[in-house]
Order: sequence, then structure tokens, then C-alpha cells
Amino acid sequence: MVNGYAPTSLQEALKLRSEYDVVPYAGGTDLMVENRRNAEYLFLSKVPELKQIRTDDENIRIGACVSFTEALSDPAVPGLIKKAVSHIAAPAIRNAGTFGGNLGNGSAKADSVVAEFAADAKLRLVSAGGERIIDVDKFYLGRRKLDLRQDELIAEVLLPKHGLDRYYYEKVGGRGALAISRVSFAGVFDCSEGRISNVTAAFGAVADTVLRYKELEAMLIGKTIEEAKALKGETLRAYAEHMDFTQGRVSAEYRRDVCMNLLDAFLTKFGI
Repeated sequence: MVNGYAPTSLQEALKLRSEYDVVPYAGGTDLMVENRRNAEYLFLSKVPELKQIRTDDENIRIGACVSFTEALSDPAVPGLIKKAVSHIAAPAIRNAGTFGGNLGNGSAKADSVVAEFAADAKLRLVSAGGERIIDVDKFYLGRRKLDLRQDELIAEVLLPKHGLDRYYYEKVGGRGALAISRVSFAGVFDCSEGRISNVTAAFGAVADTVLRYKELEAMLIGKTIEEAKALKGETLRAYAEHMDFTQGRVSAEYRRDVCMNLLDAFLTKFGI
């Protein structure tokens, strides 16, 4: 028998979260296979405040309990995010799986998370005492280690409203469907007045957290395409030297080669 609470408002959910030792439960696609026999769950699927996709002047705001299928059909959701979540498992899993759950699982293999790293996403975390906004890369502290307090819930993923139109996403798995990533990659590119104004490159499933090296991205910021092309070899070498992989089912050498090929393909797509 599953024990827990099923609030119907965010206020009620936060009150329960503050008073009891409960495990937040959205779609349950990860939790249902863990078989936590003595856990009490906080079922969030009936909390309307967590199930909305909305926009403001600066952000596209995706509620933590929005399913991947719902995001795929919403015109406000950026193409990068849609491309990433379209690779998640099978339709039945996408119907149930949620953005908050993918984040809360704390895995660097999560398909939506690598795209959120590349998009400079922020997270809105809420508790009965207030809320805070945190960069997604600061939220991930390591494998299954999150900057989420005992009384907090993930409420929304905040994505920039502009600057995500030019992107690259690729997932490498053991088979074409229902595959856990061996390597995943997401990148965003933008130019303004003939110079590179933004370039991000995020690597998933190769370490305890998603890897992103902002100091290496800065090598290309402000450069023209021709100047960036001249720096391409140096950039690729710098990434290869910086990347530190955890042990996994495939060798570090294989993952390094795949990561460099994906980074090369990303830069090539945008003329570098």
C-alpha cells in the first residue's frame, strides 16, 4: 500500500512539505521503480499551480508538474527543449514524466536537464517561508545531490524568452528507443552585429553532473565567425583537456571522442 498526501493547492502542498518527511511525487516514472517501502509521498499531480506553462517579459516558465507530452504541444516551449524531451523513453513515459521529476532525480543522464544547462535555465524553488531563484548548474551539486532544502519544492523551470532559436542537440544511446544516454549534448549559439554574443555547450551522462565550461565558451565570445574558426582547434583541445569523466559502462576514451565529435559538429553547424 502506498502512503502519502494528495494536496490540491500549492499552499497545501508546501504546508505538508514543511510538517512531514515526504518524498515529492509528480509523474512517478523514476520513483515507481525504486520501491521505497516505508516512504510517504507528496503527490503533486493535482496542484494546478505546478501544471502551467506561461510567459512573462523575460522568461518562459514551465511548471514542475508539466509533462513532456504537454510541453511538446505547447508553442511557447523552445525548440531546444522540445528536441531534448522528444528523445525521452516512449510516449507512455513522456505522458507521465515531468520537468520537476527529471530535475529532482538528480541524474546527469536526464535528457531535459542537459538542454536546461545549455539554455541557462533557472529554477524557482518554493517553501512555506518563501521562494528563491537558482541557476540550474548551481542546483546540481553531484550525483543525486541537489541544492533543495527539506521543506522546498521545485515549482518552475525558467527559460530565457529570447536567444534560444539557434541550437544543437544530440543524444547517443545503445539503441534507437528507450535508451539511457551514453553521451548527450546541447548547445546554444547566437550572433549580434557580426560577432558571437553567446555560445554554450553542455555535456550529459559523462560525469556526476552535467559538464559545462563557461571559461572555455568565453574563448569565442566577441569573435567574428572567421576569428572563431581560427580558434576552433585550440578550443577543441582545451575541452578535451578539461573534461573529467566518471567511470561508466563505456570507456572514458569513447566518451571523450564522442563529446569532441559532438562539439565539433555543433560548431560546424554555425559556421565555425
